[in-house]
Amino acid sequence: MGQREQIIVSLGISIDECEPMMSNSQELKSSGLKVTLPRLKILELFQSTMTGDQRHLSAEDVYRLLLNEDMDVGLATVYRVLTQFEQAGLLIRRNFEAGKALYELNGGEPHDHMLCLTCGKVIEFNDADLQMRQNEIAKHYQFVIQERAMTLYGVCQDCQSKQK
Repeated sequence: MGQREQIIVSLGISIDECEPMMSNSQELKSSGLKVTLPRLKILELFQSTMTGDQRHLSAEDVYRLLLNEDMDVGLATVYRVLTQFEQAGLLIRRNFEAGKALYELNGGEPHDHMLCLTCGKVIEFNDADLQMRQNEIAKHYQFVIQERAMTLYGVCQDCQSKQK
């Protein structure tokens, strides 16, 4: 076993888990961030949520998930890393509810959100016709769009079913 493999095993990481972390290391470095285990694990958490229902995580969600993985990291560290990731463009911060920030991986694709006022579930959607209409409106008013964000607030299907 080489020195690299010994270091990986000493961190409690299997060799199989290493490949994604190596690409994450490059991603962190290219964003100007030092590679640390908490940063790698937090980035990995967000990448693992890309295909699931919970793509939007609060700092408390991240902290809880790290604790579930037996990571010894403080909540202050989580907040600091999330802020650094946001500044580096790796994450996007969304303020759906007053005082509660949720973060999502910056995939580069424009999309909008629907927020359930009952359970807090966030549903993403992408509608090319809606984006085209927004561009038409901006053009009509000779307005140059720099950034766009739209959130629809309502009640999701699951909560509607429970209310009946």
